[in-house]
Amino acid sequence: MASILDSVDQRTQLVGENRLELLTFRLQRGNLFAINVFKIQEVQTMPKLTVMPQSHPHVVGVTHARGRTIAVIDLSAAIGLGPLQDRTHCNIIISEYNMTIQAFMVKSVDRIVNMNWEEIMPPPKGAGRTHYLTAITKLDKEIVEIIDVEKVLQEISPYNTRVNPASVDAGVVADAEGLEILAVDDSTVGLSQVRETVGQLGLRILSARDGATALRLLKKWADEGVDVPRKLAMVITDAEMPEMDGYRLTREIREDPRLKDLFVILHTSLSGTFNKAMTQKVGCDDFLSKFEPDKLAQVVQERIRAYRAQYPKGS
Repeated sequence: MASILDSVDQRTQLVGENRLELLTFRLQRGNLFAINVFKIQEVQTMPKLTVMPQSHPHVVGVTHARGRTIAVIDLSAAIGLGPLQDRTHCNIIISEYNMTIQAFMVKSVDRIVNMNWEEIMPPPKGAGRTHYLTAITKLDKEIVEIIDVEKVLQEISPYNTRVNPASVDAGVVADAEGLEILAVDDSTVGLSQVRETVGQLGLRILSARDGATALRLLKKWADEGVDVPRKLAMVITDAEMPEMDGYRLTREIREDPRLKDLFVILHTSLSGTFNKAMTQKVGCDDFLSKFEPDKLAQVVQERIRAYRAQYPKGS
């Protein structure tokens, strides 16, 4: 039990401190890329692959690891750089996103770096691969491109965003009329998922692409005399975002007397055994792994009921 608690403590030390660990790696032409270490289960040298007929072109085969069969994705091809030709000395990064396990084939793994989210910036508009990036940073004067893995996976296996009509309470949808929520996510795929799912419940959705932008907006409203916890039925925020992550955003909300009563849902592709500890540390009201539209709809409907009990329609 002590070792489990130690492990939880080690992995949650960065939570709420606006810090993250990145695994950096190279694809074609030596460019440096990265993904969050929290998403990674292990790194392996290139194993022998079994080719699966009629699989997606970017899926180069499957391997067996951790007691399961795992699809291996050529990450270079998936983000438009072209397939890796020489796989002899490649690595695979086994990772968990949205409750699925997959591996990404990369040319070589570089290192793990500990950084502050304030050092992570949105990609410049008009840059060649911004379609597949959520952020960029600098490491030893070299640009590091942080990949929008949700976008990659969405193109290989599209996410379902439709809510089961049987799980929708028509009375709640009527009560939701005129209510606003704030969705915060640096991924275009993540934002569209929330819009498509929550939009089916009749809510008006405002959005921000990172925690710093969201916090500025919330404080601006508060400075203007707006009762922000009444204006917004909830905030749905991703965890990983440039400049300020969702954990730090939640902590900042809780520390501002004008915002502290906001209902905050952490909605992230990170799933696993440490979620409860991370959520409790920063004071989120709920945690949801991406992407389960029916579960998101259930939590949102429960919140609408609670909101209307506090603020009846027409009051």
